[in-house]
Amino acid sequence: MMQVTVYNCRAFDEKALFLEYAEELGIELVLCADAPDLDNVSLCRGSRCVDVITSRIDADLIRAFRDNGVEYITTRTIGYDHIDLAAARECGIKVGNAPYGPHGVADYTVMLILMSIRRMGAILGRTALQDYTLAGLNGRELKDLTVGVIGTGRIGAAVIRSLSGFGCRILANDLYEKEEVKQFASYVPLSRIWQEADVVTLHTPLTKENYHLLNADTISRMKDGVVIVNTARGALIDSDAFIEAIENGKIGAAGLDVVENEFGLYYYDHKSDILKNKELALLRSFPNVTVSHHMAFYTKNYVETVVKDSLTSCKCYMEGKENPWEIR
Repeated sequence: MMQVTVYNCRAFDEKALFLEYAEELGIELVLCADAPDLDNVSLCRGSRCVDVITSRIDADLIRAFRDNGVEYITTRTIGYDHIDLAAARECGIKVGNAPYGPHGVADYTVMLILMSIRRMGAILGRTALQDYTLAGLNGRELKDLTVGVIGTGRIGAAVIRSLSGFGCRILANDLYEKEEVKQFASYVPLSRIWQEADVVTLHTPLTKENYHLLNADTISRMKDGVVIVNTARGALIDSDAFIEAIENGKIGAAGLDVVENEFGLYYYDHKSDILKNKELALLRSFPNVTVSHHMAFYTKNYVETVVKDSLTSCKCYMEGKENPWEIR
């Protein structure tokens, strides 16, 4: 019997797809709406594979998975920094991810750039109060700006292709340069992006090397009034330094789909809760900062892709077949 335990299973969009694809693939499912934790980890007993999203999967939880017979963890995301890979290796557990098309996040990124340079947060705030004045709402045109794109993987490259239609100057940075990107952007060192970019958008995975890539030092080297967009990972930005730079005007606007310490907050209803994330509260209070809850990826295409691919990945693992989703 091939059985998979699915955590964080959303009833309103994922459940029917999981049931459809599981039947198609010959997999039995255990569905759980909650994130995996030490209280509900026993639900995976009898499953060689578990299917998760961006909940934190730490060493204690991984050991608990192992003790319940889990051999493979698949995450319905591109990123997998929420999983303790060292602990997984130690426990003999393989890990896989589910890359989805880049266009949803790329579109969302361009939207956040446009919202930021056109002061859309302040506009919507005034409109809600029936204040239709113009003072302080003068925006900028993208064709007049230089955009720095950090990370030119599939998403960063798609952002660059989209931006090229606006006529802006585009600078790019990545460890691995792509010929197709060079049609639209110039690869430069990060130091030039800090110095020359009017807009900086982040599309790099979170690693030890780029943790707090945007910090007090790097921000100080940017243009006054720089616009920052982050649809990648929250910990690429040092929140304290970032907030200080917004308060003193060094950062002119920001569009953030991710923030530091978001685990346990996003995808849940916290209307009646006191949140333990002061930085998020401050960021949401600024009229020149747009904050959304880690949903740039969230399109119909995304949901269908990651549900099917994550289950197919589990089937490949359990049948000992070549598994293109397994992280090597």
